[in-house]
Amino acid sequence: MGGSAAGARDGSGRDTDLVVEARAVARFVRGSPRKVRIVCDAIRGKPVGEALAVLRFLPNRAATLVDGVLRSAVANAAHNYDLDVEDLLVAAATADQGPMMKRIHPRARGRPFGILKRTCHIGVVVRQRGA
Repeated sequence: MGGSAAGARDGSGRDTDLVVEARAVARFVRGSPRKVRIVCDAIRGKPVGEALAVLRFLPNRAATLVDGVLRSAVANAAHNYDLDVEDLLVAAATADQGPMMKRIHPRARGRPFGILKRTCHIGVVVRQRGA
């Protein structure tokens, strides 16, 4: 969705250390942020190839959601910033809480019981390995 470039400036106004990051965010994803965070923790800091392999064999449903966001971030890096896909590293993977849909389920004697259908925002940031 967007990218960022951060670097230190010397006296001449030029960037001396340019770090290019590409990111992707999937918002309002139906899934508990607590469960998605487990998957995000498994890939954070890994090279992209290794992270994709880990996601492919994780049994969690959230792994397929995070896999799609990671592939989108890699595509953003390749298309928008001309970065080499083999040199990318998962710099950050987050799962923040989104809005909850509130539903009611009848319980004993017809009394309402609240059900919270949780959503989350999944964000993945990739950057070059050497940076």
